[in-house]
Parts: sequence; C-alpha cells; structure tokens
Amino acid sequence: MIMEKYDLCVIGGGPAGYAAAMRAIDFGKKVLLVEKDKLGGYGIYDGALASKTMWELSNKIKTVKDEIGTDHSRIDMPFSKVKEIINEALFERKFQFSCHLRIIHAETGLINYEKGLASFISKNEILIQKSDGSSTTAYAENTIIATGSRPRTLPSIEVDEKVILTSDGILHLDEFPKSMVILGAGVIGCEFATMFSNFGQTKVYLIDRAERILPFEDEDIADVVAANLEKNGVTIHRGAQLVRMDHLGDCVEYEIENKDGSREVIQVDKAMLSIGRVPNIEDLGLDNAGVQMSKRGVHIGDEDTRTNIPNIYAVGDVSGHMALVNVGEREARHAVVKMFADFLVKPIHYENISTIMFLSPEVAAVGLNEQNAQELKIPIRVSKIDYSMIARAIAMRKTTGFFKIIVSDDDDMKVLGMRAVGEHASSAIQSVSLLMYMNKGIDELAHMIHPHPSIVEGVQECVRMLVGKSIYKSSVFKDKLKCYKRTIDGEILPLHTLTENSEENMNREKMRELNKSRIN
Repeated sequence: MIMEKYDLCVIGGGPAGYAAAMRAIDFGKKVLLVEKDKLGGYGIYDGALASKTMWELSNKIKTVKDEIGTDHSRIDMPFSKVKEIINEALFERKFQFSCHLRIIHAETGLINYEKGLASFISKNEILIQKSDGSSTTAYAENTIIATGSRPRTLPSIEVDEKVILTSDGILHLDEFPKSMVILGAGVIGCEFATMFSNFGQTKVYLIDRAERILPFEDEDIADVVAANLEKNGVTIHRGAQLVRMDHLGDCVEYEIENKDGSREVIQVDKAMLSIGRVPNIEDLGLDNAGVQMSKRGVHIGDEDTRTNIPNIYAVGDVSGHMALVNVGEREARHAVVKMFADFLVKPIHYENISTIMFLSPEVAAVGLNEQNAQELKIPIRVSKIDYSMIARAIAMRKTTGFFKIIVSDDDDMKVLGMRAVGEHASSAIQSVSLLMYMNKGIDELAHMIHPHPSIVEGVQECVRMLVGKSIYKSSVFKDKLKCYKRTIDGEILPLHTLTENSEENMNREKMRELNKSRIN
C-alpha cells in the first residue's frame, strides 16, 4: 500500500496541535492532524474552558449572595444547571473548531484530520489506529508531538472519578457534594476550592503540605487568597501531611498529620486530587523514532521545541515547560516557523509570560516576584497600591486586592515583574507585560492618560509612586500605599518619596527631558 505523504504530521488536536496545523497552512504545507479523542483537547474539555466557565458562574453567584445577605436559598443553583451552562460554552467552542477545520479542508485541500491513536514506526512513518478499528500509515517530513497531559494520581489512592476524582471527573458530578477535600494547594487545587466555596453549597477542605498556599508566589498574595478562601468557609490544613485517603463506597475518609504531630480523621462526600499532571507519551513509540527523554525522564527532551531528532518537535505539556494553553500555542507556532521559514528564528523566552490564576480574588502575574528577586540576588524597587485606593474598584464594591510593580534598582527602572490581585487583574497586567517584552522602563506608563474610572489607573498610580509623582502620597496612606527598596540580602528600605520640586526628581526630569514632550 502506498503511504500518503505530508509535510507535517501533528499528533494531538488540543490547543497546541491545532495551532501548529493552522500555522503550517499559512506556509502552504500539507498537514495531517491526528487526535485520539476530542478535537480541542483539554483546551475545551475538562480543562481551561470548562473550569473557567464554572469560575465565572461561581463568581456571579458569590457576588449576588454577598449583596443579598444571609438568605441564599433562592439562588442556590443545582449542579445540573452549572453543567448545562458549561456544556453550552463547550459546544460553542467545539462548533467553532470543527466548522473551521472542515472549511479549511474544503477550501485549501491542505489538511486531513484523522481520529485515532498515532505512533511512530520510524522517524518519518506514522501508524494511525483509527477509532473504527482500522489502521493506516502516513509518511511525514516533519512531526510535532502535542499529545498533552493528564492528571497525576497516587498508587495508594483509588481514583474512580466518582467519589475520588481528578480534574477529569470533578465537572461531571451529578450534584454539589455537601463536603469535599482537595489534595494539593497549587493553582488548580485553589481554583477548585474557590469555585465550590463560591457556590456556597459545599464545605471544602484543602490539604496544603507547605506552610502556606501558592508557595511559589509572594506571601502577600498567598495571604489575600487564603483569607478569602477561609472567609468563604474553606478549611486549609496548613503544613499537613496526608497519612491515608480511603474510599468507603459512598464517601471518603482521610487522615492528616499536622506540623505539631497531631492527627485528624475527617469524612467527606468527595475527594479531588490536584497534585500535578503527567505527559501523554507512553503509546507514541518514541523509541522507534529515536526520540530521547529529558534528563528527568518525564518529558520529551527538547531544544527550543526541537527534539534530538531534527524533524521531530515537542510542544505543549509534553515539552516540560509551562503547562498553559497560551504557552503551548506559542511553542507550536514557533516550531512550525522553525521548520518552514526561510529566515533565522529567535528562540522562545519563557521569562515574561503572563499567567492568570482564577482564584478569589483573581491573580495575574508576569516576570519576577519579590522572592524570585531575592533568590537571584537582584536588588529591586517595589511599589504597591491597594485596590481600596482605586476609584473603579470602589465603584464596583470590589476593594480586596492590590497591584505590585517590581523594577530594577537604578535610574532606568526597567520593569522586572508585576503582580495583580483583584477584580480585572488579568486585563490590567497586559500593558506592563508589553513594557517588559520591549525591555522598557516605566516612564511610558507614568505619562499615559488612562481611561477613568478604570482599574488600570491603579497601575499608573503604582508607577507614579516610583518616580515620585503619585497623587496619593505613601507617607499619608501608609497601610494602602507602599514604595520601597529590597536589597540583595532581603532588607527592606523605604524609598524616598519624591516631589515635583525635589532636587533628585528634577535632575531625573532634566536628564530624560520628559517635560519637553510629555504630559505631567
């Protein structure tokens, strides 16, 4: 049988794989896209879109309940209605993907889609075992592995996705459980604790091995999120070790050992494991293609998306970098350009990628935080403004949160990082992210005219504090406005609050000649 030949075979039809296929179409290349289950992958099903639809809904319910007061029974939403709304969102996105793919196929003839399991016969030959039981073989000049990942489980815990669940099963419940424990206080664990506690129908327990949740973030962020979770009724087992988790048929019993050595035994209706993810690579036949694993032996080894086999690339969760939809899509498009462009392609930089954590309140991050800077021995300047000082936040009655901007401790004040905690946090961070991408300082933000009233005015006021031009002075609102230096030893020193007439500020203005062309 004659094998059909392709310029590119993409294994995996999730966000990264789909992005890769469409970018190859831009180059006029013939593409085979293989997906074993559902087109769109975790970007749609049991992942980003599904969980974020639930988060948006839970936030609306929580806001209304907070406004009404104590009588919440009239807006208690059944889980069947939650699933209905989620499924509507999934169908809309699924419909977009499938219709788009069919039209591109009809108009260009450049892409074929196969539903089945793909594996390597050699570095150029791909075996496709179709969902109908038949199989076929294709020849590909290049291959992109974009098979994604799945929730990690523990051998000592029986996961049936009904009583003890992962993120794959948690959105398929028939009703809100009266109680639930979540093992793992990283982003995903905290997000689901936020959602279920927002609805107010589930008593949530969160097991955290570390001394605080979100240990990779600064303490001020973790404190705000933890305080809001506890206000929502969540019990956080801090510094706790799971001793056992037993499936008792219709409920779960778990035992923890606290940091003081005491033990607790608690029964709940459901349990969720949120302890990371593992890449889907077992059935790919990587040895047949000669593809090597990373040094850790968990992910596929890659150098700027390319594996040790020059015509095979790894993107998305299997590459071992950041397991985010936007990162996977970026890696996939980058890999295609490396394959087919007739110019030198700069490598991907992962340092300044914006991320969103769908918590209560919302958290957005880009670049370094304070503890990163301390670990790297980088002296920094920091400004921080509380949401209660921002007119739009006051108008929304959403004053929990803050903006924090971190810059280099020199006259250039290059932006090194930002953290936004609060309403509209993800929208507010993009302007700072762009400055970082362009390797710029903060002058541009300080002199722009921002829309009023808007949350991003808080970003501008944060920047103005650093250059000594803030409307509200940190010396007056010491608990709401902070501006300081942090040395390489972690020592915090107050940053001199400059005024328009101070000698230091005037010298800076003169040097940069900002007043000649910009609005003050």
